[in-house]
Amino acid sequence: MKRFWTEVGVAPVDGGGWQVHLDSRPVKTQGFRAQIVPTRALAEALAEEWRAQGEKVDPQLFVLRDMVDFAIDQVAPAPDVLIGSTLPYGDTDTLCYRAPEGDSLRTRQDEAWGPILAPIEAEISAKFALADGVIHAEQPEATRTALRARLEALDPFTLTAVHNMAAIAASLCVALTMLDDGADTDALFGAANLEEDWQAIQWGWDGDALARRDARLAGFTHAARLARLARSED
Repeated sequence: MKRFWTEVGVAPVDGGGWQVHLDSRPVKTQGFRAQIVPTRALAEALAEEWRAQGEKVDPQLFVLRDMVDFAIDQVAPAPDVLIGSTLPYGDTDTLCYRAPEGDSLRTRQDEAWGPILAPIEAEISAKFALADGVIHAEQPEATRTALRARLEALDPFTLTAVHNMAAIAASLCVALTMLDDGADTDALFGAANLEEDWQAIQWGWDGDALARRDARLAGFTHAARLARLARSED
């Protein structure tokens, strides 16, 4: 598809929110709904994706747009569906599965993961069950209920971001921690990827594995950015 617009701008919407305009025409989602977002910061970031396009439109440059459209078209009408597919990342959270006591990897896990789990447990007033190795640790019903309530409190854009981060990190706790003010994207992704990075330290990275890690980090970073922009106070 060729570029069909000249000017890109953003404007407030009656009733609240912001919308990108292409030559004064308001942008719609891929599902043909009004693409209205909660903050000017997010609208400006969406506008930058349009401005970055050349004479031929490259769909791969619409990273934020795709997530925003999904939030509006799919999540907003039925948030329980995405909540239901996000909760399992808390049931099998990678931070709950540790190497055996005395293992050098266990020391790293405890040091990196304890400071992430503890604040989440305090926030939801519930505890996570930990396990040695890969044997499934059944999470307490109170923990599942508290995690659901935490997800139900999120707006569709933040919920979309949390789902994407949890899927990449295999950790709902890491994804929820990314919502904290000043959260360090690289550090939290590194914590989620600790075991793979540990193996690489022992045996070295191969090119394919490093490329996969970089791609996952990029996806995690994009989702974290959506979460920040959707909750920005401009």
